[in-house]
Amino acid sequence: MPDIYRLVGPILRRVDTEKAHGFALAALRHGVVRRVFSQVADPATLRSVVWDRVFSNPIGLAAGFDKNAEVFEAALEMGFGFVEVGGVTPKPQPGNPKPRLFRLNVDRAVINRMGFNNDGLDAVASRLRARDKTAGLVGVNLGKNKESVDAAADYSALAGELAPAADFLVINVSSPNTPGLRALQSIEPLLEIIHAARSARDMAVATNPPPLLLKISPDLESSEVNDIAKVALDEKLDGVIVSNTTLARPQSLNAPEKVEAGGLSGAPLFEPSTRLLRRMYELTNGSIPLVGVGGVGSGADAYAKIRAGASLVQLYTALVFEGPAILSRIKRDLTALLERDGYASIADAVGADHRANSSN
Repeated sequence: MPDIYRLVGPILRRVDTEKAHGFALAALRHGVVRRVFSQVADPATLRSVVWDRVFSNPIGLAAGFDKNAEVFEAALEMGFGFVEVGGVTPKPQPGNPKPRLFRLNVDRAVINRMGFNNDGLDAVASRLRARDKTAGLVGVNLGKNKESVDAAADYSALAGELAPAADFLVINVSSPNTPGLRALQSIEPLLEIIHAARSARDMAVATNPPPLLLKISPDLESSEVNDIAKVALDEKLDGVIVSNTTLARPQSLNAPEKVEAGGLSGAPLFEPSTRLLRRMYELTNGSIPLVGVGGVGSGADAYAKIRAGASLVQLYTALVFEGPAILSRIKRDLTALLERDGYASIADAVGADHRANSSN
């Protein structure tokens, strides 16, 4: 696979970050990436079955890249095992004032304060209903409108309308860029949202409805993590995505953009998000599929997430710095690591660190 991004990447990184993202979306819409980055079939080692759905490989494109469900088919053709579009809100909204997206080049990180900018439920649902479901697995990240006073009603409306068109649904109450959103991770409002979304989903799709997942913040206190794990178990959630962006600013950051407000993603998030993933796996006894996201930039990173308890892995920020060719490198290196350690499949490696620790 030619890595043309090594030539165009430095040019894009001189452009305003949000404009560069727009160029990437345009390239995908017009088939540029499809023509340049041809894909080969994934090895059987990377195949996995989660929620009775077959994933050709465990590497997904995280929410935030394709907010409006415009390029998910092109992303699947790039070689992603699944794509999560959104976050989607019931009504269209412009998001926060620009500039609101910042590269921290020396830290291989991004800070965003986008604020759920998106075309709204009707537009996204229309695009998803028109998709070819045989082309790959597509989930939807659900959010509330900034001005909404009834969060449960927002998530209910989204789940009911999008369930027939989605392979999974994600309740996002962990973005740091919508005022008051993270407070919805507290038990009472979280239960209300889960119940409302599940009820609407089940009314829309009575047989084999799409799995309902929860995406959590990496900034939760220990007691809050315990509470969410209990909710996940008690409510029989289908999965938990660990984690969203962080408001923390590690002392290791060097880029001048580190002072910007918003959620930090990329390499500095890898360690804290993986610790949280490991803790969530322990608290749920490995009984709930987890999706590991945060700082994945190599096959070794993906493998670490899997060994910590992730059945699936997502990335986004690494694309900013490495371009589309990173995906084939991650899959190649992940395959080699599985073979090195004698695992015949992804499923065999999920939670391997916990088994190793318990045997010591």
